[in-house]
Amino acid sequence: MDVLTRVDHLVYAAADLSSGISEIEARLGVRASLGGRHPEWGTRNALAALGERSYLEIIAPDPDLRSPSAGRPFGLDALGPSRLAAWAANGSALQSLRETAARNGVALGSIRSGSRQQPDGNRLDWTLTDLRCVVAGGVVPFFIDWKSSPHPALHAPKGAVLVALVIEHPDAEMVRRMLHAIGIDLPVEVGPAPAVVAEIDCPRGRVILR
Repeated sequence: MDVLTRVDHLVYAAADLSSGISEIEARLGVRASLGGRHPEWGTRNALAALGERSYLEIIAPDPDLRSPSAGRPFGLDALGPSRLAAWAANGSALQSLRETAARNGVALGSIRSGSRQQPDGNRLDWTLTDLRCVVAGGVVPFFIDWKSSPHPALHAPKGAVLVALVIEHPDAEMVRRMLHAIGIDLPVEVGPAPAVVAEIDCPRGRVILR
């Protein structure tokens, strides 16, 4: 199986949603469309497709929503420059996956439910492992199951395609072991800090986003 088929979405964290949308449009030549709000997290997002079942999520604080007591995910309350902060892998039977991961020393956190209203009024529902359970600086994915909801990539603006995903981490061997334990076989390279590095074909050519 092509490992990229496991990539559900990439998370591009921005301090301001409008600025994040403009940054991605300048980089990729694709303008993301508004997704919706996440009241539980105090965030809102915009999406651009990266394939038939893969997308780029631009996520930022929602100024009309309070930050939860535990803070917004992805370090959004103290974010500097926008960056790829995390990524999500598609999955099912998440409780079983979580237990297998735990037996192999990978703590994915509890299974949670989420939902949001799309601009067209339709509602998306999902289950996912805990966003706040950051593993290896965010380079180990959280998992999401869209259940019966249509995949968000289906209606997100097209034009960009994910062609490669590489992980960087100071302890590359540790991260390789963690990814193997959860059934993910991505390239992992030694880098000065944890980073998710995406190679994307788009109207601007082939772009590296990190």
